[in-house]
Amino acid sequence: MTHDVKESFSDASPPAPAALAAKVRTLAPSMTRSMQLVAEAVAGDPAGCAALTVTGLAELTGTSEATVVRTARLLGYPGYRDLRLALAGLAAHQESGRAPAVTADIAVDDPIADVVAKLAHDERQTLADTAAGLDTVQLGGAVAAASTARRIDIYGVGASSLVGQDLAQKLLRIGLIAHAHTDPHLAVTNAVQLRAGDVAIAITHSGSTGDVIEPLRVAFDRGATTVAITGRPDGPVSQYADHVLTTSTARESELRPAAMSSRTSQLLVVDCLFIGIAQRTYETAAPALAASYEALAHRHSSRPR
Repeated sequence: MTHDVKESFSDASPPAPAALAAKVRTLAPSMTRSMQLVAEAVAGDPAGCAALTVTGLAELTGTSEATVVRTARLLGYPGYRDLRLALAGLAAHQESGRAPAVTADIAVDDPIADVVAKLAHDERQTLADTAAGLDTVQLGGAVAAASTARRIDIYGVGASSLVGQDLAQKLLRIGLIAHAHTDPHLAVTNAVQLRAGDVAIAITHSGSTGDVIEPLRVAFDRGATTVAITGRPDGPVSQYADHVLTTSTARESELRPAAMSSRTSQLLVVDCLFIGIAQRTYETAAPALAASYEALAHRHSSRPR
């Protein structure tokens, strides 16, 4: 069994109004500068932009009507009219419960209490954005495939490799065969052994990490069901993914690189994936989990053995 390389990263329905801001934050880095101007405008003032025609928004942002329409479509809306409706909904949502204005920037001389507050705010925002933007249809497809998989291979490097190891450990504890590969050569040689009925999961915030894309492509070509967990759903990794699970990240700063916020987002997606799999395999997962707890219980005992 082989797949055809996908031409688009998602056939999902337009994002709900509450997910629009998260979508903008996720996709803005991959947009052209003119499209970024439109995206920043609609995210920054949804109420004001909702009142504008396509011509008015183009004039406000110093772009063209075509750029406005392209931006709307990249954000997941069929046209500008649909984007305006979402903006009106987002504006109403913000009016009903606006989040506190806490800056995400952490200065070198910030008191530690401020660091805690800023990081906590950023983590909450990242989790909320990820939850709002996560396509549950795509998630359900990945859960269904992994629940019956003969074998699950997970690829990631750097910070993403730690997330991959976390997922592999969770799956092993409920009785599934799962391996997290951090060596790119071993990842490819293992991917060659995959076939229909197996699952390969790639974790890459950028969506363009070659050491992660290569084994996923091999697994894709071998007929395995492939999943991409990525912050760039329009990135190269999605060409070889049957299911794309989009993560979100907070705004970066000098002291808070992307690896920190992407890890938070990835861990939420991994936990959602794991819980979904555990639910579908409960009859075997529950006894396996109980057995692993029992096997390790003596290591947590207060008495020496």
